[in-house]
Amino acid sequence: MANPNAHTFKIPYGKTHLTVTLPAPHTADLIAPAEIGAAPDPSRLVEAALDAPAGGVSLDDFAGARSAAIAISDKTRPVPHAVLLPPLLKRLEALGVPPEATTLVIATGVHLPMLPGEFAQVVPPDILARYPVASHDADDPATLIHLGTTRRGTPAWIDARFVRADLRVVVGNIEPHQFMGFSGGVKSAAIGLAGRATINHNHAMMADPGELLGHYEDNPLRQDIEEIGRMAGVHFALNTVMDRSKQIVAVVAGEPRAVMQAGIPKARGICEVSVAAPYDVMIVSPGGHPKDINVYQAQKALGHATLVAKPGGAVILAAACPDGAGSAGYERWMFDNDVKSFDEVFERFTREGFRVGPHKAYQIARDASRVRVTLVSEMAPDFVRRLLLTPAASVQEAVDQALDGAPAGARIAVMPVANATVPVLRAVSD
Repeated sequence: MANPNAHTFKIPYGKTHLTVTLPAPHTADLIAPAEIGAAPDPSRLVEAALDAPAGGVSLDDFAGARSAAIAISDKTRPVPHAVLLPPLLKRLEALGVPPEATTLVIATGVHLPMLPGEFAQVVPPDILARYPVASHDADDPATLIHLGTTRRGTPAWIDARFVRADLRVVVGNIEPHQFMGFSGGVKSAAIGLAGRATINHNHAMMADPGELLGHYEDNPLRQDIEEIGRMAGVHFALNTVMDRSKQIVAVVAGEPRAVMQAGIPKARGICEVSVAAPYDVMIVSPGGHPKDINVYQAQKALGHATLVAKPGGAVILAAACPDGAGSAGYERWMFDNDVKSFDEVFERFTREGFRVGPHKAYQIARDASRVRVTLVSEMAPDFVRRLLLTPAASVQEAVDQALDGAPAGARIAVMPVANATVPVLRAVSD
């Protein structure tokens, strides 16, 4: 018989949801982005943004361009290309750049390159049939060009197919990022189309005290990315701001830095949530597919949650992870050396120096050494344990166990879209 006093809620998990029940007298705070309502006609928002671009840079300024390249996101990012690309491509054609001269370059960063058979996952079929599409490969020197070195010492290797185009455009989302402050703007090219050496050197700055979630102008790592973007000559950005249901609420276009400056306040108004005090138990989801496609992406939810978790508290992370760890380098670093503790992760990472892939082990160790993490996923339990995480058969089982060990009057929170949520520990005004 159901308990009429129980509190039941759903959290995203892969392409579906999981249901969790908190028995009375337990209740939970919801920590989630503001639900302000999706735009009734997102395509009109895109057109309006292209008609009134920020920063005084318009696509019309490039009427003499004979070729164009557009950096678009890979399958790990929920960018609404079906809404953004048609108006953009139509305007490029009106400028005189034909479809065959406009290349869509999938910005994978150091993720595995997407295969041609996967392109339809991110490019609408009618566009895929008319436009050349290529996937970036951070480890293919034949496709990279060296543009120099940033003031912070980062070697700028960028996909030549993008750099050599007359008009260079980035398309993406503006949302919080755990160490570069916010995604969006030139990041799609400066990191998404960068060589491994570029990303390694840039991301090595994530240990800098200034690399903070929700910081942009004063974030050294993010400003290094801005410099890489200028070296790559990114002309124009088209970015969305989305709500927690992955629906478009705003669109900004124009000069990339101006786009960030206009879009970040909109994103901050949605994603920042004030929290009065830390929590004993947190039930967390990255936000479902594709944010929980693998551990590499899902870790961001853990990083966000631990900002407001009590030291030694319980964090239950529900992330399907159908693609496993999501990084061969991360797996090899953990498994080939049979890493058995967080202390071992810290020691080895410090001794060997920063590398993308193994950095995910460091981030997980940093967060999971502060709290007790239980992972609910589709991965085999032994595989999860080798990543130094504790597996659970179900989210309800994990919650019940956490509640059994929680203090009386425990503070409990639910973060259903943690990757897009910035919890801020401060007193809530009356």
